[in-house]
Amino acid sequence: MTRDIINVQYPTLEHTESVANISIEKTTIIPANGVTVADAFSNKNNSLFLIIENESEEKSLLTVKAGDAYPNSMLGDIVIELPAGTSAIQLQDLSRFEKADGSIDLDFAESFDGNLYAVAKWAGVRIVE
Repeated sequence: MTRDIINVQYPTLEHTESVANISIEKTTIIPANGVTVADAFSNKNNSLFLIIENESEEKSLLTVKAGDAYPNSMLGDIVIELPAGTSAIQLQDLSRFEKADGSIDLDFAESFDGNLYAVAKWAGVRIVE
């Protein structure tokens, strides 16, 4: 399977760094392809959110694939039910899903019809300019 590759989208902090704003772009899902979210865990701070629009009136399924970077991946894939409408999913167990390159793989049920937004926040101190 050739996966569609998308990137995590990060917010831009305003000048006081008190408020972050993000204009996010959606990725229309082609279920047969599956999705790789590149650099999904590069910030290592549990801030990855997957916002999924299920445009069908039926429930669907999302499979978050086990990674290959840590022993915790032996827990395997996890299947999440997606109700009709919009869902926000935060993955807390990075080591279960992270691949060696920092990405994560997602598979959608064949009947899925909808979009994905992958967003996260920056972690750590920024360089002072």
